[in-house]
Amino acid sequence: MLRIILFASTALTILGSPAIAQEQLRPGREVTGSLSPGDDRLDSGEFRDLFEFQGRAGQQVGLRLTSNDFDPYLMVRGPGDFSEDNDDASDDDRSALLNLRLPADGTYRVTATSYESGERGTYRLSLIGGSIAVPQGGGGGGQSTGGRLGTGTTRGQLARGDETLSSGEFVDSYALPVRRGQTYELALSASGFDPYLMVRGPGGLSEDNDDDPARRGTQDSRIRFTAPADGEATVSATSYESGETGSYSLSLDGGGGGERARDTRGDTGETALRLGETRTGRLARGDRQLDSGEFLNSFVFAGRRGQRLDLRLSSTDFDPYLSITGPGNFSGFNDDDADASDSRDSRLRVTLPADGEYRITATSYEAGETGSYRLSALADSGSARAEPAVQANERASSGGRITVGQTVAGTLGSGDETLDSGEYVDTYSFVGRRGERVAVELTSSAFDAYTILRTPSGEQRENDDGQDGTNSRLDTVLTEDGEYQVMVTSYASGETGSYRFIVSPSQGSPRQAAVQSGARVFAVMVGVSDYGGGQNNLPYTDEDARKLAETLQREGVLNPSSVVLTNAQATIGGVRAAFARVAAQAGPDDMFLFFFSGHGDQSDTAVTGLEPDGRSESIVLRDGEISDVEMSRLFGSLRTRLALLVLDSCYSGGFARNVVDRPGVMGLFSSEEDLTSAVADKFRAGGYLSHFLRTGMSGEADGDGDHLVTAGELATYLRRQFRTEVESVESETADGQRNYQNLVIDRGGVQVDDVILRLAAAGSAVGAR
Repeated sequence: MLRIILFASTALTILGSPAIAQEQLRPGREVTGSLSPGDDRLDSGEFRDLFEFQGRAGQQVGLRLTSNDFDPYLMVRGPGDFSEDNDDASDDDRSALLNLRLPADGTYRVTATSYESGERGTYRLSLIGGSIAVPQGGGGGGQSTGGRLGTGTTRGQLARGDETLSSGEFVDSYALPVRRGQTYELALSASGFDPYLMVRGPGGLSEDNDDDPARRGTQDSRIRFTAPADGEATVSATSYESGETGSYSLSLDGGGGGERARDTRGDTGETALRLGETRTGRLARGDRQLDSGEFLNSFVFAGRRGQRLDLRLSSTDFDPYLSITGPGNFSGFNDDDADASDSRDSRLRVTLPADGEYRITATSYEAGETGSYRLSALADSGSARAEPAVQANERASSGGRITVGQTVAGTLGSGDETLDSGEYVDTYSFVGRRGERVAVELTSSAFDAYTILRTPSGEQRENDDGQDGTNSRLDTVLTEDGEYQVMVTSYASGETGSYRFIVSPSQGSPRQAAVQSGARVFAVMVGVSDYGGGQNNLPYTDEDARKLAETLQREGVLNPSSVVLTNAQATIGGVRAAFARVAAQAGPDDMFLFFFSGHGDQSDTAVTGLEPDGRSESIVLRDGEISDVEMSRLFGSLRTRLALLVLDSCYSGGFARNVVDRPGVMGLFSSEEDLTSAVADKFRAGGYLSHFLRTGMSGEADGDGDHLVTAGELATYLRRQFRTEVESVESETADGQRNYQNLVIDRGGVQVDDVILRLAAAGSAVGAR
């Protein structure tokens, strides 16, 4: 108890010490460090090192701190007084381990320290996206109940006393080190129960499987996956039904469960490569390989849009081959330096298309070649070329009007107007329309470019892109009709020189531009009003499903394979079959929607991290119920760009914990997990969420008028409508406690500007007049 009190008192010290350096943690990466005299200390005397990472609400992460020199202790602090500590991962493992579901967006601070004051020594700290397997002791006779998974076959047994999932199934968890780009195949077989496999890991890795699709007639489970990032995955061997026990065999093939042989000259994995830096390395047996057999080393480069690179790879031991990949499917490669005809060395000169992370690969021309090399990342000397002469169509005077698409050349100099802070400024204007997406780009080799865009109503947006002389790009959707002003200026006062800028049409972010238009929404829409005597009937709920389908069809976004099930059609078997049929036709460019309007229910279950109130939620169909656990399994079968779960039913908020736990899934729920939902008689709708979902997806949620309804826009629209229309609607718990109906939105890993659907342009929608 004393220990807890002491650490509670240090929470403010940890959060309130901005002077202490805090290293950034990145998911899938491991850092090494040491506790030593001279380090900052906790109030209770332990040395500490501080780290931080950026987290999202609902994100699942795992942290592990290990040391051979001292007893590790982990502390995490975050938004909203979030606080978690751990001393020992398990009774048999004194490494510190925390598996967390983050409560809010923001910065999380991690403290690596020791259990006893004055302890010192080296440590390793890792952060993964997902959960880390809790170490368990191994059984005798070749049996296993968890631990580290290696290539080959591991035998184990599900038994009473094992850990359980929230839905009651026994589970054995294994740690599997994975490497980005490598493919792994897992197979789980058992004769005493129906096997079920789950994999969670770095980079949003989330895979589930019940029955091996390649072996019909068998209950065996098989998962084949390619790791999206380096790190440690958790493989869970469990059963389809709760309470099942028995022996099993778990096999791993491909990728390998062991560590890759390390280059004796240093880390030649995906380490950081900086501008102006030269690295020496070695291609060696045991390195990762291309499909064609060449060994490779990869490096990560943080690039900026418009940056020009001169990449050089040389070797006397093999024929070098150099490549680079990056945002927006950017790629470049080179075998021999074109500027040196007698050299086999590789040279690649590229201009980067966007800000972001680029991967530079050093490899060989022939498979199996090994040896030492030198890799350099230099600024391309071509970037120092003189600016071309001003063309006639580029001439415009400060204060004048320009057109969208016109390039303008000018000069900042003494005599120009100045901002209040002293920077020279030239001002131009153009006429824009609401919903138009434009990019304002300013380039200069003479000063640090800075742009300011002012809307007709006076709202101001600014862009600098750094303090190191880089160019400026401001990409935005215009929110009003009227005249916009563009102010061309510099980051620092007094800077002068020539520049070029353009206001041009823009496709937006690569992620948005890649979203295809047309009938890309694959939906299963279920509404039950007539319960056939099994429950009291509900008004309008069947119409909610029909009207949603009509809305999406009218907007030209509903795929013909979509299904509407109402009343007697809405059986458990009917919903399962419809889900499987529609999901099988939806691909990686599509959006999947499951919508339900009807009764919701609760039932008692074990108190777990996923069900802290000891209550499991379900939707009520004509002949029975589908639980949040089964819904999670159904969503686990999807391979779509994005998936949306919308439930307009009592207690529906309880589905968020179980379903919105994987990348690309967003949940909309009409009420909190312990409260009822009301019928929206005012709108002749079964529920308020059903009504506002229809109006939002018909275009009202498109706040900026760009014909895209994004996750952020839909969430904002629904919250505003609920504040206006639903905040005084009474609600109650199952035992009669009274409150008000509140909307629950969980975006999980879905980002604010991820596109829910792309609307047809005005006048071109199906059925438009």
